[in-house]
Amino acid sequence: MSLTATSLRTSLIPRSTALSNAVLVVSGVLGLAALAQIAIPVPGSPVPVTGQTLGVLILGTTYGSTLGFTTFAVYILAGIAGAPVFADGHHGLERLVGATGGYLVGMLIATIILGQLARFRLDQKFLTALPSMLIGIITIFSFGLVWLHQSMGKSWEWTIKNGLTPFIVGEVLKIAIAGTSLPKVWQIVNRKNS
Repeated sequence: MSLTATSLRTSLIPRSTALSNAVLVVSGVLGLAALAQIAIPVPGSPVPVTGQTLGVLILGTTYGSTLGFTTFAVYILAGIAGAPVFADGHHGLERLVGATGGYLVGMLIATIILGQLARFRLDQKFLTALPSMLIGIITIFSFGLVWLHQSMGKSWEWTIKNGLTPFIVGEVLKIAIAGTSLPKVWQIVNRKNS
């Protein structure tokens, strides 16, 4: 592996072009949209459990901070423009400014953070990949919970009960999936590049 490869994308596609980046952005947006459709409503909460956060963990880490951020920004813009890419096929600006908007903003910021952590190759080993993914989830939920609290005007107890607690098991599972699969992929890539 080249010493300049700082993400899985740069290791697999060392010479990116505008076309290859456009293909990756479109692929990433479609992947995020598909994972967002895995949506389970949470009784009493405006926030559903989705596969979206798993997509963000993988996207930010594999694409790197710049392309990951760009891809998630295009995803948000596509949803605002009317593409049914948000959970349950929803779209529109109200998704960004409504109760769930903080989670989307948190995901956007998490792509940058995860991409930066990947620069230090923290996604390549199990012992560092899992904490990296946890940092991504903490980022998403920090923005999401503050936004949900402000948007709904409810107590912090209500916010935690409806914006965090129902998601813990699922998020631990997503951290485990991303934090164990990425080091395995890196092992294969490093073996082929040796």
